[in-house]
Amino acid sequence: MTVDEQLDLIRRGTSEIISEQELKAKLESGRTLRVKLGVDPTVAHVTLGWAVVLRKLRDFQRLGHTACLIIGDFTAQIGDPSGKSKTRPQLTREEVERNVEAVSHQVYKILDHARTEVFFNADWLGKMGFADVIRLCSRTTVARIMERDDFTKRWTEHRPISLHEILYPLCQGQDSVEVRADIELGGNDQKFNNLVGRDLQAAAGQEPQVIVLSPLLIGTDGKEKMSQSLGNYVSVVDPPNDMYGKTMSIPDTLLDNWFELCTDVPMAEARALIAKNPYEAKKRLAREIVALYHSEQAAQEGEEYFATTFSKREQPVEAETATIPAETVAEGTVALANLIAALGLAKSNGNARDLIKQGGVSIGGEKVSDPFVKLGVGELDGKVLRVGKHQFRKLAAPAS
Repeated sequence: MTVDEQLDLIRRGTSEIISEQELKAKLESGRTLRVKLGVDPTVAHVTLGWAVVLRKLRDFQRLGHTACLIIGDFTAQIGDPSGKSKTRPQLTREEVERNVEAVSHQVYKILDHARTEVFFNADWLGKMGFADVIRLCSRTTVARIMERDDFTKRWTEHRPISLHEILYPLCQGQDSVEVRADIELGGNDQKFNNLVGRDLQAAAGQEPQVIVLSPLLIGTDGKEKMSQSLGNYVSVVDPPNDMYGKTMSIPDTLLDNWFELCTDVPMAEARALIAKNPYEAKKRLAREIVALYHSEQAAQEGEEYFATTFSKREQPVEAETATIPAETVAEGTVALANLIAALGLAKSNGNARDLIKQGGVSIGGEKVSDPFVKLGVGELDGKVLRVGKHQFRKLAAPAS
């Protein structure tokens, strides 16, 4: 590919490049570039929102460059303040380690293992002494840190800003120094942190990294950015039928955004499909996403399952089987909300109870209305549990 063709590939799904002239010069150099992406394992799933920047990292791999994936096992314990109106709760080391184990495998659904170098930033940040931290802090000013929109807003509204949050951009910037990044990728909300990395590299005598920013993917609710805490997400490890169904649930207004950020379909083709028939375009979108993370066959089966289950409003004959977790059973009964949460069909017991109250849960085709209902294991065995519009599980009693 020519440099101009490479730039065309990189521009797709990006909102800003700082600067494109510097990026062009790096591409023209002909050397293998080190392209950095940092991810904090604060959750156990790689969502399609995370996948936006992972897919951009994959684009650079296709151009022959090296992905420097930094697992923020240290910074995840601080909590990135980007876009937050209040201090995030800090995770324990044990919580972070569980999430690291989960996401470390999921990223290779997208990235080329052979062209990926993986780093853990606890390897350098965790070894810094207090004097090292003071030296790092001397490379920026309070005024510079307070340029952040989220900090400025919290300051004017008299909301607390903790000192550990102020240090976060410096930690992320130091990551760029340690791996000698040529390019750093991130969502729009990472712009400030990425710019700090440029500053720290210049102070360390390195050539400052180019910044490539991508838009944030809006979640299935059509309102907020995709987030596990909001429950409006699709995970790259969701079963094919769930992945297809969740994608079909998005508002038509998101089609352009999702085609650009979640698929490789040429945008001229995607926009023509959307203009002609949004429903058919959404089916194509769902097929493309399932095929990316599973297979073409799984995508076809997901479409057939959706058509049977939703378009014809039939109970699914071959819903995925789920064994009732033994820990949810007490004296032969199961609290339905606990079961839903334990199966990963809701993010918490409280969220599951809300879904029941809203009429979004049924057992064997019968809607459940009591959020605190307890059912016998025998009643549930062999029945299909429906949660929301697109999640079905055929329940099986635990082994005795």
